[in-house]
Amino acid sequence: MINTLFLPELREMLAENNAQGLAEFCNALHPSRTAEFMAGLESNEVWEVFQHTDPSNQADILSYFSRPKQVELVTQHDRQEAAAIVQMLPPDERVDLFQELEDDAREELIALMPAEIRLDVLRLQQYPEDTAGSVMTTDVTKLPEHLTIGEAMNEIARQAGQRETIYYLYIVDAEDHLRGLVSARQLLVGMGKPETPISEIMQTDLVAVHVMDDQEEVANKVARMDLLAIPVVDLERRMVGIITHDDIIDVVREEATEDAHRSAAVEPLDQSYLLTSVLTLSWKRGIWLTILFFCALLTAFALKQYEQRLEKISWLMLFIPLIISSGGNSGSQSATLIITALSRGHISVGDWAKVVVRELWMGLLLGLGLALMGVAASWLLITGADWKMIMVVPVTLILVTVSGTLTGSILPLMFEKLGLDPAMMSNPFVAGIVDILGIVIYMTVAWWFVGV
Repeated sequence: MINTLFLPELREMLAENNAQGLAEFCNALHPSRTAEFMAGLESNEVWEVFQHTDPSNQADILSYFSRPKQVELVTQHDRQEAAAIVQMLPPDERVDLFQELEDDAREELIALMPAEIRLDVLRLQQYPEDTAGSVMTTDVTKLPEHLTIGEAMNEIARQAGQRETIYYLYIVDAEDHLRGLVSARQLLVGMGKPETPISEIMQTDLVAVHVMDDQEEVANKVARMDLLAIPVVDLERRMVGIITHDDIIDVVREEATEDAHRSAAVEPLDQSYLLTSVLTLSWKRGIWLTILFFCALLTAFALKQYEQRLEKISWLMLFIPLIISSGGNSGSQSATLIITALSRGHISVGDWAKVVVRELWMGLLLGLGLALMGVAASWLLITGADWKMIMVVPVTLILVTVSGTLTGSILPLMFEKLGLDPAMMSNPFVAGIVDILGIVIYMTVAWWFVGV
């Protein structure tokens, strides 16, 4: 979002070359606020403002710009200056930015950075998207296990200005195997006995994630255990990085956005809505619309099979929208509840029997409630109705609602079992399946009661 509050003043200071004012603007505010107020400036104007603060603060401000703005800034200006800023970014954000750059610009910037950072970028780029390795940072405070509390405090003081977080201090052996953890608070409390080895106070039953674990599973684990950061290890339990709470928030938002898109039958977007081209949007929406079209076409074929029955008793047509919407809505509700519960770790595939029983009872209760209203609707809308005619709609509503709740709950569990994203079983898709079931059930019940 562009905040235009300070734009006139910023442009005036740029025009007057007010170095003191621009330096104060860059350094006095939190970097997020500075970036917000600068968002309306042209790329060259932002670069001019950057000249009045140091690379570290420039990187902090840059990290709060949108990704397209970041790409624009680092590709349209002096490569040496851009490299000095980019190398100050946290490792995970630096890699994310590099992935958005054209090959030529990426290679030029990497070549201008120290060898250690080049190797770090190449190492982080090898991890597949949506894994723990793709969102971790290698900017982590590690302490050798042989240190004393006093030595550890000296080492923290040396590393503090270079690390993203020092809330948790990870203890490793000579080969970087993760041995334990101490908090900064523990070290401060233990300063009364500075000669005590940190191995005596460290926590050894650590929760860690593998570098190839799915990022959504990692986010659920961090949220469940209320951690500020979680260590990332390889197959030999060597520590390769950490995932901090701010990265977890980004993962949660990303996964929630993907689930929201899929629940509405839209293929998740790679960029924001306004930055996604109309053709790309049409493609991502059109894929599922085509699938749903054929689902609806199957509903039409189902109706075609009962065309003669519908001609004989015309009042059956009145209740078709009511029947299919009741089934579709109940199925969509169940699908949403189950998908959400799966994503938050509240249920697993192993709970399928409990889920089925609960949704069966839920379908019966909801169906009975709708059936009572269905009786009234039949009595009002069917001319000369007898008790058999009146019973068609309420009985159908009960059966269709039960079918909807069972379908909406079982299908996401099946997708989870198959290793697919349960959110792919979107509400419109569930509704399309239940629509077909609804027509078959409706015509079958009509045959039972009125013989058509």
